[in-house]
Amino acid sequence: MPDQYVILVATKCIRCIDEKASAVQFWTAEDGLPEKVGTYYAVDDLHIDVKKVGTTKVFRTEGWKIALIVSEDIKIALERIRATGMQFTEV
Repeated sequence: MPDQYVILVATKCIRCIDEKASAVQFWTAEDGLPEKVGTYYAVDDLHIDVKKVGTTKVFRTEGWKIALIVSEDIKIALERIRATGMQFTEV
């Protein structure tokens, strides 16, 4: 039986980063890239504001699209089928 592959393309973005609880850095004028001033330079220890997420189960964080967020039930389902190539961190 050939290997099965499934691809997920997450296009929904939600502005939900909890900037007070997360460690965020912003681009500044001193960085020399005026088009990026005020946007996220780095987001460490990511935390999201769940009130802004609602019932959405898969999305990326607006302004920091590196993060792909999935709901707990999707995480459990992926673990149950032994999907590979993922690392989960609670946010």
